[in-house]
Amino acid sequence: MGLLVLFVVAVAAAWWFFGHRPGTVGDTIAVYYTKTDGVTLAPWRVSLGPARDRTSVAFYAVTQCIAGPPPGTPAVRFPSGTRVLAVDVAGASATVDLSHEVAGSSAEGSFAESAEFKALVWTLTQPSLGISSVNVRIDGARVATLPGGHLELDEALSRASF
Repeated sequence: MGLLVLFVVAVAAAWWFFGHRPGTVGDTIAVYYTKTDGVTLAPWRVSLGPARDRTSVAFYAVTQCIAGPPPGTPAVRFPSGTRVLAVDVAGASATVDLSHEVAGSSAEGSFAESAEFKALVWTLTQPSLGISSVNVRIDGARVATLPGGHLELDEALSRASF
């Protein structure tokens, strides 16, 4: 009986260890942008440098997402001047610290805010990174919302948020 229990525990531990690890990051990663309809997401692939740890890849992916897709691609873009100050990854959660320019006025208001952050969340929550929720900080501080007021940033965002 003891051997059976030991076997079951070993199988469960192996399943948890191998089944709960993030996928392998390859030579490229998908970065998402939201098309001008504000709803449709589209990926583009960007090449990765030699650093392949989750935090480095997450920082690079967020930087690319904030910069937006290649010029001439119709997309909802983050406000000009927005910078990525930090990206921290702990377990299945990432915290992204953006510069105050992200709160800049946009002619599209809450429409643009939702589209921008949808792209950011989908970029970070792809399976290869093993991240399922994203916390957002502005200049290091938690904020309830951006000026558009419709996207709550004081709680973690996930794909289900959109």
